[in-house]
Amino acid sequence: MTFIQLTDVDLVYGSPGRKVSGGDTLAVSSANVGISHGEFVAIVGPSGCGKSTLLKLIAGLTKPSRGSVRVDGEGVLHPLKTVGMAFQNATLLPWRNIRDNVMLPLEIVEPHRGRQKQDREKNRDRAETLLAKVGLSGFADRMPWQLSGGMQQRAQLCRALIHEPSILLLDEPFAALDTFTREELWGVLQELWSFRKCTIILVTHELREAVFLADTVHVMSSRPGQIIQSRAVDLPRPRTLDSTFEPDFVELVQELRRHIGPGKKS
Repeated sequence: MTFIQLTDVDLVYGSPGRKVSGGDTLAVSSANVGISHGEFVAIVGPSGCGKSTLLKLIAGLTKPSRGSVRVDGEGVLHPLKTVGMAFQNATLLPWRNIRDNVMLPLEIVEPHRGRQKQDREKNRDRAETLLAKVGLSGFADRMPWQLSGGMQQRAQLCRALIHEPSILLLDEPFAALDTFTREELWGVLQELWSFRKCTIILVTHELREAVFLADTVHVMSSRPGQIIQSRAVDLPRPRTLDSTFEPDFVELVQELRRHIGPGKKS
């Protein structure tokens, strides 16, 4: 069953609700994509093609200029509470320890916000469980500056999942990390997804990352972005770094690379 559906979506920056005109930027054009509940999707494409814009549309942070965005059968008309987000930079609050950073969404998102006092111990246990899942047991009382970049990104993933969102949106979360740390976190994210089974949409420039993690990879054209190819990843799970050297994996990465090219439209 389709959980997230974008139908004929245009996004014109500077002109919500009207057609593109001189001086406006058509960022996304006639975007159509359907995503199943619990599916792990990756979106790839050339720089500036509108990948991050799709995340904003799904989260309700931006309204389409044309077309519709629906989540669980309802039109997205405002920012969704059931979404978790993680970005390239961890953006942890430097004055809060790791546990309190992870618990931050519970102070903001209802119904958790109204139950902070009653649920404090349960919420601490929830944070500790997530931190253990990403290999950060024993680091809850540390400050962000005491952790490496990779450890901060692990904490950011925990923060994005603490309020049990139905959708997790990831915008290049590992792009600033070195190759070894990045590949290690592929395994961490795969395990977190298996643990929580929420719907994940990952924006990435790294094709190996997309194939390693996703059930489906959607390829976008150059601006104005359109979905020009959707490819199922029929590779067994759990995937390991050894999987990235197998012929089927390498062939799929190369196929996706040919579709992207210089951002071609077909």
